[in-house]
Amino acid sequence: MDASALRRTGIGLEAVTLAWNVVGVAVLAVLAFRSASVALLGFGLDSLIEIGASAVVIWELTGSSEKRQRVGLRLIGWAFVLLAAYLLVQAVVALAAGHRATPLPGGIAWTALTALVMFALAWGKWRVGSRLGNPVLLTEGRVTLIDGVLATGVLLGIVLDAVLGWWWADPVAGLVIVFYAAREAVHIFRDPPEDAVA
Repeated sequence: MDASALRRTGIGLEAVTLAWNVVGVAVLAVLAFRSASVALLGFGLDSLIEIGASAVVIWELTGSSEKRQRVGLRLIGWAFVLLAAYLLVQAVVALAAGHRATPLPGGIAWTALTALVMFALAWGKWRVGSRLGNPVLLTEGRVTLIDGVLATGVLLGIVLDAVLGWWWADPVAGLVIVFYAAREAVHIFRDPPEDAVA
């Protein structure tokens, strides 16, 4: 597969990610409102960030240049920072207040399905990004991977709350992703790929 075909594949992967997350924002808004779940609310924000990151990658892939790569990486880095900060504040406030969410079957189903879809998309982005040598697609693939990790963490929190009554599992699920998001942001800002900043 030549570079042009790989770029088209990368754009296709981002378009699927974008479409999934646009639907996800609406679904999660309803679920978060009905369940009063901090984890689902945080996951909805993550979906908004993923929409922005996908748009950045599509923009970068349609006119690849060093300048676009630098800007794209910085935008994705800031998305990680915002995600980590939001989830940290929400989870700490929920734990301190003893906030109790209402687990819903819809939340379990959506997060389980989203985890599977995001892990598959992240793998595809890693393959295409590696073959293209494109740091922006590879970095956004890590955003997608973290989206899958977050979906898994939220799923676990909802299930533990529903099955065992562990109310604190919901906000703790939000904390799980803070470490990963912060680590990715530090990696992007401290060690940008050489071919993106040369």
